[in-house]
Amino acid sequence: MEPTQGTVISLLLLLSVAALILFAVYRSRRTTGLRERFGDAEYDRILEHRGSRASAEADLVARKRSVAKLVLRPLDAGERRHFTNRWIAAKSRFVDNPRLAVGDADAAIGAAMAACGYPIGDFNSRYEALTVRHREVARHYRAGHDIVLKHASGEASTGDLRQAMIHFEVLFEELLAYGYMIDSNLRHRNANVAFNAEAAANAPVSRKKIAALAD
Repeated sequence: MEPTQGTVISLLLLLSVAALILFAVYRSRRTTGLRERFGDAEYDRILEHRGSRASAEADLVARKRSVAKLVLRPLDAGERRHFTNRWIAAKSRFVDNPRLAVGDADAAIGAAMAACGYPIGDFNSRYEALTVRHREVARHYRAGHDIVLKHASGEASTGDLRQAMIHFEVLFEELLAYGYMIDSNLRHRNANVAFNAEAAANAPVSRKKIAALAD
């Protein structure tokens, strides 16, 4: 017995409804996955910028694919020593010249990220790559960078610049393989800071933490 036209139409409608349900489930799961990966704040920031969920999620997926092609690695002992010294030098300038200190700190972070294999382009390129696997650290990086931009337009105080240094140090500790940087207190004497810098540069790094940085 051949199906009637009504039966065929009913089957097509059922298939269409099923396809819509499956698509809705897929989109919901993808949204959940992207929010978990990038965090609600970054997801919402991109959503506001792009204007639609489809465009925002396409950007985030493209970001993941781009970072998957990067060859990331932890800093070796010599690089840790070099960048620690750069960081200490930047911090030691803060009391006399906060603007210069923050600029030097930002430059040291950019150079350390490049050594790890992150993009060497502008801030946005580095920030977006960082969000894929280190969303909390990336949040500090953006917060510090936003303060730098405010200062460039004359809207940031010395206290704001001090906060930028604290944000940047969170990322710097990560780049030095998680926790072998000195205390973030900017009032350390230079002699103390220099001593701690040498200890930090030579501190052993656990395999687990190195693997996490290279992940």
